[in-house]
Amino acid sequence: MRKQIVFHTFAPKTVPKRREARAPYTIMLYMRYYEVLVGDMQYHGKHALTYSFEANLLPGSVVRIALRNRSVLGIVLREVPKPGFTAKPITALAPAPALPSQSLELIDWLRAYYPAPFGTIIRQFLPSKVSFPKHNTAQKQEGQTTRSPNSHHTKSQTAPTLTTEQTAALRAITSSGYHLLHGVTGSGKTRVYVELARRALKSGRSAIILTPEIGLTAQLIEVFAVTFPGKIHVIHSRQTDAQRRDAWYEIRRTTEPIIIIGPRSALFAPAQDLGLIVLDESHDQAYKNESAPRMRTERVAAKLAQLHRACLVSGSATPSVEEYYIAKAKNKPIIALRELARRNQSTPQTTIVDLRDRSQLSRSPILSTPLITAMQYALERDEQTLLFLNRRGTAGAVLCATCGWRALCEYCDLSFTYHGDTHIMRCHVCGRTRPLPAACPDCNEADIILKTIGTKAVVQEVARLFPESRINRFDTDTAKAEQLEKQLERLKAGDTDIIIGTQMITKGLDLPRLAVVGVLNADASLLIPDYTAAERTFQLLTQITGRANRGHRDSTSIIQTYNPSHAVIRAALEKDWASFYANELTERRTFRFPPFVYMLKLSCLRASNAAAEKSAAHMLHRIQTTFPEVIVEGPSPAFHPRESGKYKWQIIAKASSREPLAAIARDLPSGWSHDLDPVHLL
Repeated sequence: MRKQIVFHTFAPKTVPKRREARAPYTIMLYMRYYEVLVGDMQYHGKHALTYSFEANLLPGSVVRIALRNRSVLGIVLREVPKPGFTAKPITALAPAPALPSQSLELIDWLRAYYPAPFGTIIRQFLPSKVSFPKHNTAQKQEGQTTRSPNSHHTKSQTAPTLTTEQTAALRAITSSGYHLLHGVTGSGKTRVYVELARRALKSGRSAIILTPEIGLTAQLIEVFAVTFPGKIHVIHSRQTDAQRRDAWYEIRRTTEPIIIIGPRSALFAPAQDLGLIVLDESHDQAYKNESAPRMRTERVAAKLAQLHRACLVSGSATPSVEEYYIAKAKNKPIIALRELARRNQSTPQTTIVDLRDRSQLSRSPILSTPLITAMQYALERDEQTLLFLNRRGTAGAVLCATCGWRALCEYCDLSFTYHGDTHIMRCHVCGRTRPLPAACPDCNEADIILKTIGTKAVVQEVARLFPESRINRFDTDTAKAEQLEKQLERLKAGDTDIIIGTQMITKGLDLPRLAVVGVLNADASLLIPDYTAAERTFQLLTQITGRANRGHRDSTSIIQTYNPSHAVIRAALEKDWASFYANELTERRTFRFPPFVYMLKLSCLRASNAAAEKSAAHMLHRIQTTFPEVIVEGPSPAFHPRESGKYKWQIIAKASSREPLAAIARDLPSGWSHDLDPVHLL
């Protein structure tokens, strides 16, 4: 039986003349009890908590609750009977409609699929701050649609005419289910997304358009705002608390179909009725959340699309091997765009420079003579050059500068990493070690190289060679959120002659003046000691050379490499996806990597290296004893062996079923972290 609260109000003692005294009256309110999902990053409990409130609340209502001595946000899950203890009260109710039922169902799925502290999952669905009325009691749970300060308005323009392939792709993409849009760079995938969004809005349903990087949202906004003025809403983690709060409220309150644009966090926006979800550049590893909950956006998007019965489109010129394999295995639609969208555009020329020929570096230790010549010609014609340097994960890679030999672990087929403190090469997957060879085992030349270069060194060298040129360094260090849009405008407006950058510049940038693309070391990503090294190399080379393939003007790509005959490099430059895919599947089947197994990376941090090694050995024994069906590799020191002053060791677990790996992740001792379904092992 619910607790009854009685408020007594009595008639005044002095009765006015000519007015009868009123009888005392009673207001009765019933205390209700609710399970509330705690949206606090520090809450590591595994269940909802029970709170009280004096009014009816709908599932999905956003509330403020007391947790220990702090005030935190929560989401009402359901009404429950009165508990056997004194429940704390819900202190405030947000003035917005309850979250859609699909959000609650997605929370329930995430809890089971990605073991993580409960509060970190719930927090994905809430803004950083929520405004509550000062006197928040049993108010109506509804909101009025307001003009959105975050929505983007621009004058509507006529979109380019669809190509034959784009029209066919639109016919092939149905109103629900998964579709893989495999289109070469410059084929107009974004144009297809726009028409799919138009279809969704026409049917009264909203759309989410995801991009792998926050910095790329400005480009998508520019494209979509032309066709859908006033319909665009943006949400991402680099907005201020107030901006995210306002965007969240606007999306939740609107009664009209809208388009939400942003990175992976936009997937949790409280849209009421989704008809379309798009993952642009779906191959990008940035779609994997590297902190708890360590979820893969493509899998969460697939579940959300299923809950809304929406259409899910993954678009990429270089889909991940895993995604492509699963799509084929499950007979999902794979739609190809093989032709360039712009008519009458010439095919860019590609030149390979063999760095084993030392004469190619006679004018510069970084830039080859053919590349310097092409850059000079571009400057004379007031055209742009883009220089790409892949520096991620290459420190300590071992390579022969004479013949291109790489030091690979014979058990894992991954690059060894050289450690200068111990003068050994180590595989950071299986833990095996080898001494650094004095000479190359293939050509016997004592020409082993370990050094890598960074963008700052490239900027200095370019400034020396072209002192009058305008140079722009474009990477994650310089492309801050508040500056990125202006930086992109400068690149397009012609205020830059030479652009130097890392992976960010491979992701969809469309530069009208671009005439030369230079890849300074195509081997760099091949040297990463990771099972995705070949895939990343193919994707990066395809994407970066695609920047010169946008149809604005004649262009050339110059690829510098120590391995000009390497199968992956050849496949990327020849746009031979089928050959690369077949070879990569063979390698992964042989060495037991996804998509042929499920994988779990376990990491422990300890005060000393000996303690970390001992803890890892205990975990290895525990897994082998409890889960004999799981294949374990390692333990070994992590690729980055020190973190926050502590020592880090890791174990890689593989299984034909995902469930035993999820069970291991759910029951880890203190000091251990996990990454279920990792996209890399670094």
